[in-house]
Amino acid sequence: MVDFMITINENLCKGCNICTEFCPRKVYRESGILNKKGVQVPVPENEDKCTQCQLCAMMCPDQAIRVDEKVDEKDEN
Repeated sequence: MVDFMITINENLCKGCNICTEFCPRKVYRESGILNKKGVQVPVPENEDKCTQCQLCAMMCPDQAIRVDEKVDEKDEN
């Protein structure tokens, strides 16, 4: 069960694919999705393999990746 969420800010991403190269679990893949800059934004494909090491977020030169814990709606009340 994945209890976190990987978010890529498509407006910040420049399509360098550093995340796809540095992820030790190969969570990301290149996609055909183009952002406003006309570059292909990587997408998380294997989120179940992610260990939340945050290496992708640390290596991203544009700070376009976030790995956040999901908030249980029950916990908010």
